[in-house]
Amino acid sequence: MNFTVETHTISLKSKGDCDIINITYKVQDIIKENNFIEGSALIFVPGSTAGITTIEYEPGLLNDYPDFFEKIIPKNQNYQHDNTWHDGNGHSHVRASLQGASFTVPFKDKSLILGTWQQIVFVDFDNRARSRVIIVQLTGNKE
Repeated sequence: MNFTVETHTISLKSKGDCDIINITYKVQDIIKENNFIEGSALIFVPGSTAGITTIEYEPGLLNDYPDFFEKIIPKNQNYQHDNTWHDGNGHSHVRASLQGASFTVPFKDKSLILGTWQQIVFVDFDNRARSRVIIVQLTGNKE
């Protein structure tokens, strides 16, 4: 076995406005396609208006999660960012900073070690549709 670090990307299009996209299978495919056996997958989104986390990717939570952010960081509040840049996405920056831009998941036997109902998700908090690139950095042993 060889210990190595490799960096890969996932490209996707999002709708913005707390769009939640399940990327679990894309991360899993990167591990298998690159012959990694055991290690860690760091999933990171560059930018300041999106985040990475894990949730149970089911219809109830896909509604509850955006509702939660609307309650604690509402869109229609005055944000100094908007006063400076006039782009209307001050709430997006605050939400993303609370969420976090990265998440690390271990894997073994070429499979992510996640709970039964746990999926890795990308969340786009911006106020418009975007093309995004997600970084997946694998650290571990290869075949």
